[in-house]
Amino acid sequence: MRQCKISSRPAHWLLAALLVTALPMLSAAALAGENEPATDSREVFSSAAPQWLRAVGQLQVPGSAYSEGRRRHLREDCSATLVAKRSGREADTIVTAWHCLVNYNDLSKPITFTLLNGRGSAIKREAYRLADGGGMHADWALLRLQTPVPAAQAAGLLVHPGRANPGLAISMAGYSRDTGKGAGGKRLTFDPACLITGQAYGVSDTNCLAHKGASGGAVVQLSPAGTPQLSGVVSEGDSQGLSTFVPVAAFRSAIVRHLR
Repeated sequence: MRQCKISSRPAHWLLAALLVTALPMLSAAALAGENEPATDSREVFSSAAPQWLRAVGQLQVPGSAYSEGRRRHLREDCSATLVAKRSGREADTIVTAWHCLVNYNDLSKPITFTLLNGRGSAIKREAYRLADGGGMHADWALLRLQTPVPAAQAAGLLVHPGRANPGLAISMAGYSRDTGKGAGGKRLTFDPACLITGQAYGVSDTNCLAHKGASGGAVVQLSPAGTPQLSGVVSEGDSQGLSTFVPVAAFRSAIVRHLR
């Protein structure tokens, strides 16, 4: 029987060799990020992206909250979507998440909505609250812009007349604050073809990828004719491919009442 030769090299050499072998795996895990999926299905907004994405904007909400007996000034960075009653009309109503406004308590400080127009500049409007769901159980809110946005600059999305079909793909878009594709909330990202995985009356589960900052963003499904329709508002995401949204069916009466 052939004998195995035992290495005379010290144990620390063997440990070093094992570490070198493991380095590629460690590097890949570090690059992916502890709280980020190994693959990121999102795309970054560009001139080649679907035109409906121009209706999704950044929402900056000033606020304050008491902590340890002191009032702390805050700013909530979320997303919101411009909606319109009919195609081709100017729009002055936006949809976001209720929790984005929870610390807004000083009406002298304006809420700011910013849209990209695709030409390197931005469209900014002040906004004020119209209606909301009142809690995380109904995580939606409607705001009115001080000045309408002309359809030639950014077309508001039409609202889905029913509820998104779980058998068809959806898209989810917002200003995620991850340090990857979202660039800390500076870039609009969207998951172009994800799926609804569960539905209840006031919430739907998806496998769409969304990070903090995408709250209030758009969930869109195409109509049979190919028209993009706002189907819901992003509520939560775990940055791992599990997210929830509030379907517009849960607050359609408020939309109908305020949309003009």
